[in-house]
Amino acid sequence: MSDKLKGKNAVVTGAGRGIGREIALALAAEGAKVVVVDPGVSRGGEGTDLAPADEVVAEIKKRGGKAVASYNSVADFKAAEGIIKQCVDSFGHIDILINGAGILREKMVWNLSEEDWDMVITVHLKGTFNCSRHAAGFMREQRYGRIISLTSDAWRGTVGQSNYGAAKGGIVSFTRSIARELGRYGVTCNCVAPMAATRMTLTEEVKAGWRKRYEAGLITKEHLDELLNMPGPEYIPPVVTYLASDKAGNINGQVFHIEKGRVAIYSEPVEVRAIYKTEAGGMWTFGDLEQAVPKTLLVGYVNPAPQEEKR
Repeated sequence: MSDKLKGKNAVVTGAGRGIGREIALALAAEGAKVVVVDPGVSRGGEGTDLAPADEVVAEIKKRGGKAVASYNSVADFKAAEGIIKQCVDSFGHIDILINGAGILREKMVWNLSEEDWDMVITVHLKGTFNCSRHAAGFMREQRYGRIISLTSDAWRGTVGQSNYGAAKGGIVSFTRSIARELGRYGVTCNCVAPMAATRMTLTEEVKAGWRKRYEAGLITKEHLDELLNMPGPEYIPPVVTYLASDKAGNINGQVFHIEKGRVAIYSEPVEVRAIYKTEAGGMWTFGDLEQAVPKTLLVGYVNPAPQEEKR
């Protein structure tokens, strides 16, 4: 046991398996008391299984740490309130919130049902809001807190997971916004985009889907090999525990990528080029744009998904 997070209390959602499990164990190893949150649903969000959360709690206690289990769903606003209050009631206060709960339902957009969309958006994006909303009041009052939400490189655009990509992009924008709201109170909010092999990311169906994308020319052979040889979730926690510590108190509103042997930070979204209309009251016409956009705004641009030629 270390003492880098001694005296801190944490909530980790999606902590029964995969990356969430590794994060919960790592926080506890650094001295934090942990609420292990996981209702034990399937990869697609169905069913319940209390065992995963209980097993992680048992493992933390076996290693000399302190933890309690919560089986509440982050997708429910009141249940999420209960998750945060359980931490406060069990340990006295909440210092760290890790938003890691998620499900996957992959389909191309023309096959995506309303339920598939709603479920993924609700668990990932609304779940992140629900827990952050309830934690923020306590953290603001005590003028200290760390909110770390798991996003994905899919937030930059993905294929066959538009619901997931939208949710993860929303988490980035949400985090950047609340970082600005809460920073003055000593509460930092950051995102981590992990790459790791788990039951969520590396099923046989997922592998088959990646191979189809490669065959269709949507991804490169290099990227396919990178995906198929994804490292395990044990490489993710160090960045999270660092961001959760006092040492990272001045890091706020950032998005980090982490995988085996590599930590990266995403660029700030900024306007990179502009064109101006000074005459005619500043009103652009279709003809103006038809001429100006390709020659200025889109110099060097490559369409990421050009139309296929008719056969």
